[in-house]
Amino acid sequence: MKQSTAQEKWRSVASAAGPADRTAAEEGVRLAYREAGLAEPGRVLWTDSPLSAVTLVRGLTDQGRSVRDAVRTRPWADERRRLHDALGPAGWAAHWQSTGAHLWDLTRSLADRIRAGVTEAVTGTGDGAGPEATAVRLVLLDAVLGQHDAAWLAAFDGHGDRLAGLAAVAEHAGWWWPYENVAVVCERPVELHRDEAGRLDRGDGPALAFADGFALHAWRGMPVPATFLAGLAGLTPERIRDEENAELRRVMLEYYGYERYLAASGARHEHRDETGVLWRIELADDEDVVMVEVVNSTPEPDGTHRTYWLRVPPGTRTAREGVAWTFGLHADAYEPLVQT
Repeated sequence: MKQSTAQEKWRSVASAAGPADRTAAEEGVRLAYREAGLAEPGRVLWTDSPLSAVTLVRGLTDQGRSVRDAVRTRPWADERRRLHDALGPAGWAAHWQSTGAHLWDLTRSLADRIRAGVTEAVTGTGDGAGPEATAVRLVLLDAVLGQHDAAWLAAFDGHGDRLAGLAAVAEHAGWWWPYENVAVVCERPVELHRDEAGRLDRGDGPALAFADGFALHAWRGMPVPATFLAGLAGLTPERIRDEENAELRRVMLEYYGYERYLAASGARHEHRDETGVLWRIELADDEDVVMVEVVNSTPEPDGTHRTYWLRVPPGTRTAREGVAWTFGLHADAYEPLVQT
């Protein structure tokens, strides 16, 4: 299989949504155990999402120890070492760039988001602190990522059969947990929505959703609460101004439209310099709303540049003064080496 074809194949696997092929996935699970020199698991249990899998695993009493190292970690490392030795450092680097590197950001970000989402769903908090969060993370560490291992599987495609079992599960199912006596396997998501840069993105529902209701919401890659998205359709300039979270305010402005917001707010362009643009909105019954419009100099994956609106004190007279204030500095002392 040519590398370009392998890359296309595994990109499709990484983005696949819909029902798993359970028969093919279970055959892959058993093959992965045999390839690791292990007895096949006595049972293969299915769940609808990584969240329900973590709940199931935590309730099992007869699964035995995790065999992830034998099934995934060691053969993975052996194959990488073999291929690296065969190609040499420069050859391996070129091979990785032409195969798995293009999928790495997509699969890594999805896996990180799923882990964070599962932890938050179980603990009810997003800070990841406490013994319950630690217990959940330990279960998540036992997972083989299935379709989200696509970057590495693309690099190994066509270079030996030692990972054939892992590849078969990835092609036909989602995450899975290998234990001595039991394998727990997840269905794939039922929905996956991404923008042109591959980031999770949806303004009217979950960007990633599983059959049991576990879901992640995002706008152009940024995690947002489901309740936040539900309120976007009814946005007003007042609601945008009242939002204290700068990232969420940026999402609101992108959704509402910058020009529309300025026109609806009666904003006055007051000052412009190399740091940004200062806008003032005069309110009859309150202090002025003053904001600095700044453009991030670092491009997004799609080549665009994010625009941010920084709320600054009403007495601010220049854009530089406003930006400096956000750093706790006087305008004269604000000399950024790299403007972001």
